[in-house]
Amino acid sequence: MLEHIELFFRSIFIDNMVFAVFLGMCSYLAVSKKVATAVGLGAAVIFVLAVTVPLNWLLDQYLLRDGALAWLGPEYADYNLSFLSFILFIATIATMVQLVEIVVEKFSPALYNSLGIFLPLIAVNCAILGGSLFMQSREIASLGLAFNYGVSSGIGWFLAILAIAAIREKIRYSNVPAPLRGLGITFIITGLMGIGFQSFGGMLTGGDEAAPVEEKTTAEKIENIEEKENQKEINEKEVSYNDAINK
Repeated sequence: MLEHIELFFRSIFIDNMVFAVFLGMCSYLAVSKKVATAVGLGAAVIFVLAVTVPLNWLLDQYLLRDGALAWLGPEYADYNLSFLSFILFIATIATMVQLVEIVVEKFSPALYNSLGIFLPLIAVNCAILGGSLFMQSREIASLGLAFNYGVSSGIGWFLAILAIAAIREKIRYSNVPAPLRGLGITFIITGLMGIGFQSFGGMLTGGDEAAPVEEKTTAEKIENIEEKENQKEINEKEVSYNDAINK
């Protein structure tokens, strides 16, 4: 359970797709002018990541990685289809994006029109493909963790685009210097938000880093005590030797 909680918060705040690795920046910048549009695209990204990351985990475990075909029989144990990872991952993502596009067009034509070309472009969104590739490279251990990682990564991207959309709606009525209006001030705000999100790293690493320091300090204390005792013993032997010579 603790592993799920750590992965959830790490994926949202520390390894945020936008602020940590700058993936999905095209949609992030283009569709973040209004909060309503940002919410719609963010929800679509969460859904696509929540579905594609577990599906691609299954593909990786039982089809793509070296020895994954052993379940078909011993003669298939030496097969390695990892070179097909990009093709199959993108095929899975494109299928889910097509499903999302059909649903949004059916039930929310206004949102479909406002998203425009960026809705089908989710299929080639770096954040979507990055979620599956990071899942593969980090060797997520179970299907549940893969689903957790997909959902939490989507929530992280959703929070990023929602925050910048809310800020951009406000600064529209602010006195921004002319050279910085538009993407200029947006990049600056994104950088500051990225710095802020990186500060969450202490939540999961602070305790782990503190323990070795304390352990090292204790070891140094023991070593100093032993050194003092050895020096004391040497001094006593020298005094006894000098006394014996004087006699």
